[in-house]
Amino acid sequence: MEARTETVTVTDGSFDLHLWLPEGGSGPVVLLIQEIWGVGPYIRKVAEDLAALGYVVGAPDLFWRLQRNWVADHGEAGLTASLKVASEFDIPHGVADSAMALAHLRGLPEAEGGAAVVGFCLGGSIGYLLATTVEVDALLSFYGSAVPDAAGLMEKIAPPALFVFGGSDPYIPREQVAKVEEAAEGRPNIEVYVAEQAGHAFLNHEAPQFYDAGAAPVTWKRAVEFLGRHLG
Repeated sequence: MEARTETVTVTDGSFDLHLWLPEGGSGPVVLLIQEIWGVGPYIRKVAEDLAALGYVVGAPDLFWRLQRNWVADHGEAGLTASLKVASEFDIPHGVADSAMALAHLRGLPEAEGGAAVVGFCLGGSIGYLLATTVEVDALLSFYGSAVPDAAGLMEKIAPPALFVFGGSDPYIPREQVAKVEEAAEGRPNIEVYVAEQAGHAFLNHEAPQFYDAGAAPVTWKRAVEFLGRHLG
């Protein structure tokens, strides 16, 4: 599998866009938006898995204005440090940078077909906000904490979208998830999947304090099938 790093230039600087290519060399593009731990081992593994399915995957370094290529370990110290960095992160900048990264991905010679946005945690929120303003073919948002309070924007989501939450997430209480379910009701393009016994970041196998070995494989299979249906 080929991997390389592209540079995306914006008005106030530039940032890295980490890229993974499928064996065939080209395919639909997936913008993969990081968690607070950065483009670390988990996001890279997700990128490799998606590239193996035939997608051209790009993961932008969104914390570049604070600390370039931030990667933290998944222990308590790393979580604390990442939460601090995330607290200083500017969400509108993140959405704008993600839009530029997506445009860059679409312009690559390897890009062939549609484009999807996939985001985890922080990235789940940014991906949702991005899809309200930029045309994409599919959205996959995993446990984005900003989604419930911004559920009123759901009417601006035009593409097929899958929102994933843990029903026992201490960071996103179940009653908050219910806001998303209510906003999605009657919208045939939107699915909400709740793993009721799982907590936050339950797909992240690099974080044993969060990973749910029962819910993760089932949820990831559903996500892959969703991308296959809507992106090819």
